[in-house]
Amino acid sequence: MGDAAGIGPEIIIKSLAEGELVGAPVVVIGCAATFQRLINLDIVPKITINVINQVSEAQFAEGVINVINEPLEKPETLIPGKVQAQSGDLAFRCIKRATELALAGEVKAIATAPLNKEALHLAGHNYPGHTELLAQLTNTKDYAMVLYTEKLKVIHVTTHIALRTFLDTLNSERIATVARMAAQFLQRVGYDKPRIAIAGVNPHAGENGLFGNEEIVYLQPAIKQVRSEGIDVYGPCPPDTVFLQAYQGQYDIVVAMYHDQGHIPLKLLGFYDGVNITAGLPFLRTSADHGTAFDIAWTGKANPESMAISLKLAMNVV
Repeated sequence: MGDAAGIGPEIIIKSLAEGELVGAPVVVIGCAATFQRLINLDIVPKITINVINQVSEAQFAEGVINVINEPLEKPETLIPGKVQAQSGDLAFRCIKRATELALAGEVKAIATAPLNKEALHLAGHNYPGHTELLAQLTNTKDYAMVLYTEKLKVIHVTTHIALRTFLDTLNSERIATVARMAAQFLQRVGYDKPRIAIAGVNPHAGENGLFGNEEIVYLQPAIKQVRSEGIDVYGPCPPDTVFLQAYQGQYDIVVAMYHDQGHIPLKLLGFYDGVNITAGLPFLRTSADHGTAFDIAWTGKANPESMAISLKLAMNVV
C-alpha cells in the first residue's frame, strides 16, 4: 500500500479497477478501512474491497480488490497529504508482510506503492527507502536499484547516500558487482546478451585524468574484470551523452554511479511510465517510480500509469 496518506491507495485502486488489470491475480496488503474511505469520497472507481486473511482466499474478478488487512492504528485520524508516524509504520508492516509471503512462495513478486521516508523514520524505522528495507528483510548483501522503461533502463552503483560519501566509498568491486547484476537482470527479462554501458563519474568521463582520476582508478579495472567474465560492457562513457545513446538503442542499460546521475534522465524521459526494480533480491520487486505526491493526495488527480506498469511487469517477468 505504501504511505496511506499519499497517492498509493488511489493509484492501486485505479490500476486494478480499470484497463488490463481488471481481475488480475493481485493481492493488496494494506488498510482496508483506508481503501474504503477513499472509495466513499467518489474520487476513484467504485470497487468492492474483499478482505481476506491469506492469499488462497482471494477472488480474482472484475469489480473486486482482494486486501489482506494491515490496519492503521487509528484509520479515522489519518490526514491525507501529511507526514504521520502511523502511516510510516503501516508502510513498513506492509513491506514486511509482503516479503514474508514472497519468501514463503505464496506470491511470486511484490509491487510497491510509494512510501514517505520521513514518515517511515518518524515511526522508528530508520531505512533510507524500500530498497534497503527489502535487502535487510531478505538478508541480501548485493542489491541495486533499477529504473526501467521500455526505451531506457538504469541501474545504480549507489542511491540514498550523500554525494560526498559516494566519492569517498567508490570502489571497483561494487562497480563490477552492479554490472553483473545488470546482466543477470536483463537476461531474466529476455535479453540474451545485454549491452551494458558504464557511466563515468566526472565530466567527459574524466578525459584521461584531466577532470578527475576515478575512471582510471576504479572504473577501468572493474570494466576489465567484467569483460573477462564474458559480459558485454562498455565504458567509461561520458555521462552527459550515454543516457541518450541508451535511449536511442546503442546500449540496453546504463550503470549510473550515483542517485541523481541515473534518476534525472530516467525521470525526464519516463516519469509516468517508469518502474523501480530492486535487482539482487530472491524475488522480483517492482514499484511505481515516483513519490507519495502529498500535494495531490486524495484528490483524484493521481496518475496510476507507473503503478499499473509495475504490476504488469511483475506479472510478465515471473
